[in-house]
Amino acid sequence: MVIAERVGVSCESVRLVSKRYAETGGDVGHGRPEGTCLPPVPSPVTGEVEARLIALACSTPPKGHARWSLRLLERHVALVEDIPNLDHSTIGRVLKRRNCVLT
Repeated sequence: MVIAERVGVSCESVRLVSKRYAETGGDVGHGRPEGTCLPPVPSPVTGEVEARLIALACSTPPKGHARWSLRLLERHVALVEDIPNLDHSTIGRVLKRRNCVLT
């Protein structure tokens, strides 16, 4: 088939997409049948974790550092047992959402 060659797929793929297009009235979707999407992953950042993170960011930085940075907070959070490991981008989003600026 010309279409299969131009798109770089097999003739069977073109047949299946055409069949699905005809069956659904043009709504081919994204490959998953309706209702089979993956369940959401719960966020590790709860209200308590957020409060502890903000308190840490507002505290005095460790010796040898003039201020907290996102990566420094990331390293410090990894050492605290009751806070889950968070990467610096997650920490930044939490602080930004609460208008907390690292100074």
